[in-house]
Amino acid sequence: MRTNNRRRIVAAVAVTCALTLGATACGSPDPGADSAAKDVAAALEAGGKVTVWAWEPTLKKVAADFEKKYPKVDIELVNAGTNNKQYTALQNAIAAGSGAPDVAQVEYYAVGQFAIGKSLEELSPYGASGHDQAFTTGPWSGVKYGKGIYALPMDSGPMALFYNKKVFDRHGIAVPTTWDEYVEAARALHKADPKLYITNDTGDAGATTSLIWQAGGRPYKVEGTEIGLDFGDAGTAQYAGTWQKLIDERLLAPVTSWSDEWYKGLSDGSIATLSIGAWMPANFVTGAPAASGDWRVAPLPQWTKGAKAGAENGGSSLAVPKASKNKALAYAFIEYATTGAGATARVSEGAFPATRADLESQAFLDTPFPYFGGQQANRILAEAARDVAAGWSYLPYQVYANSVFSDTVGKAYVSSTTLTQGLEAWRATSAKYGTDQGFTVAP
Repeated sequence: MRTNNRRRIVAAVAVTCALTLGATACGSPDPGADSAAKDVAAALEAGGKVTVWAWEPTLKKVAADFEKKYPKVDIELVNAGTNNKQYTALQNAIAAGSGAPDVAQVEYYAVGQFAIGKSLEELSPYGASGHDQAFTTGPWSGVKYGKGIYALPMDSGPMALFYNKKVFDRHGIAVPTTWDEYVEAARALHKADPKLYITNDTGDAGATTSLIWQAGGRPYKVEGTEIGLDFGDAGTAQYAGTWQKLIDERLLAPVTSWSDEWYKGLSDGSIATLSIGAWMPANFVTGAPAASGDWRVAPLPQWTKGAKAGAENGGSSLAVPKASKNKALAYAFIEYATTGAGATARVSEGAFPATRADLESQAFLDTPFPYFGGQQANRILAEAARDVAAGWSYLPYQVYANSVFSDTVGKAYVSSTTLTQGLEAWRATSAKYGTDQGFTVAP
């Protein structure tokens, strides 16, 4: 599912983390759950009710299928709001000691923040570690914190370039294969028609970190409560240098993603490309139906010509809150929803899989997309999933960090502040917050 930048969120999550830091090592598995695996089968036999907080629509089919297979189990799906709104509600319920669900949808960038606050059940004892080869690299890394596994991947967002073929063809512009070519295409498009922009961008934390990830930057290093936070590496510099050209030459549409104006730009071609996660196709169909047939999918441009490096953008997991009253049954449901028949059913409903088996299935690869002129777009998206670069970490309080992105890096889009200066301000603000919460932050 998509992940967009939202502000001012979930400070209470980090408060819990801070309280925890003083008492015990963050992220350590729960030794009292050693017998959990054998409890799962017993819980399915006994039945019961599992409350699931999630906004992901394909879970409706999964819930119905699960209840059909296990008639004694009742799955109650609750939409408690998307990302930050749900995280706030979840943390409030945990803090109050009542009202928390048995299962919660948690995006990858937020898993660490809940895990370190000991709000999530560590799932290795239930059998989660046995799925280490079932998922692609990016999503699997996203559900781990320290030595623990705190969720199972539900979908993934390997990045690709979605481009308006009709616009590109009209102006004789080749699809860019490198970011340098992308800048040249941006110049050519805007010169041909000042109303055309290569893409939109008003500052988005998720997009920025994803492109730094692809460029080889690794600004976050996390080892327990010790955090490295440095935007001075070569990958970050490469991203900032290239993107600064687009900002300085006013080649980016000043349009906020997911707004009505954004969908209008995708529909009329004035926004000509998106570098975004593989979950995007369904959003094109519902948000920009007038442009059906105009768009295509291509591999993400590379920072080095001929390279094959990718990154994740967005994506969600399913986790079991510590406050769940029926953890074994909750785990049984998330295991079903994220692996095997449950995962395949979700793919059939439009989700982009995190499971290697579904990504490699011929039916998935051969699926034609009428919106993309009949293109078998999954072939490109599946390859993007295989090319996701390893070694990326989010901050254990990334939810907070993303909330101050607009106040720091965002200034580069509306003032003389450069991206590099904005990233340094983001680093400093994030470092101070981490130190205040009890982390050891360097440099």
